[in-house]
Amino acid sequence: MNATVPRGAPLPVLHRHGEGRRFCAYTGIPYVRLTLWHGVLMVVTFVLMTTAAGAQFQTYGSQLGVVATLIKWTPLLWQGFLLNLVMSIIAMTVGTLLGALLGLGQVSLLAPIRVNSWILTQIFRNSPWLVLLFYVMYLMPFEVTVFGTTIPLPDWMKATFGFSLPVMANVSEIVRGGIRSIPQAQWEAARALAFARRQILWMIIIPQCLKRMLPPWMNLYAILTMGTVLANIVGVSEALTMTREVLASEHRGELLLPFYGYILIWFFIYIFPIARLTVRLERKWAVAT
Repeated sequence: MNATVPRGAPLPVLHRHGEGRRFCAYTGIPYVRLTLWHGVLMVVTFVLMTTAAGAQFQTYGSQLGVVATLIKWTPLLWQGFLLNLVMSIIAMTVGTLLGALLGLGQVSLLAPIRVNSWILTQIFRNSPWLVLLFYVMYLMPFEVTVFGTTIPLPDWMKATFGFSLPVMANVSEIVRGGIRSIPQAQWEAARALAFARRQILWMIIIPQCLKRMLPPWMNLYAILTMGTVLANIVGVSEALTMTREVLASEHRGELLLPFYGYILIWFFIYIFPIARLTVRLERKWAVAT
């Protein structure tokens, strides 16, 4: 018997998918919950650090001021930051394509494909990103020969592939979780209409999953973009590597905090819109359970 709600009575609260959660239900990774106050705090901290560094600068009258030094090195730092963005975009693209195939493999009816896809997903999902990065950097060759043509593999390209491996595993879980989140009744109804399994997946299930998978996918990209700074450990000339080299060339300890705060603000400006859009889409496409 269906219970009726009296007129004027408050409606029952529905727990929506993803709403109020700190971790993605599919991947287990934390959501990037940036607010405008985080940006304000970063800017205020940066100003304070720059002011303090400027006070120390008084003892170096023959050198440029802190702000002037930041402006002087901005073009070089910008090149490194652009490499971070290029690495994140390529790694996300490659990882998404491979992860989608791996996620479909996890819901396959063939046991060997399903088990091997699950094992591969768990290996790369639960391995530290830095460990995977080191393995890829030292196991991949410096160049490959294809049909007599030698193609070099620069460090940034190998690092990008290293980042795509954990992305692949997390996207696999996003795809698997999205497909499993669709009620079983829809599968049964589609079978009753004589749809093949491939038709059910591509025409009924996956179109509904896209809205559920997009917010965690965007959240994963935000985390990946922040994680690309790990490439500085293996010598890739990205933003933090350039910052370290600039500081080494300046030989001025008071520039340490302003320069790192400067790069931090760049990352925040890039990631903040993604994080806010993720929250908005998550609330808009929330699914009552």
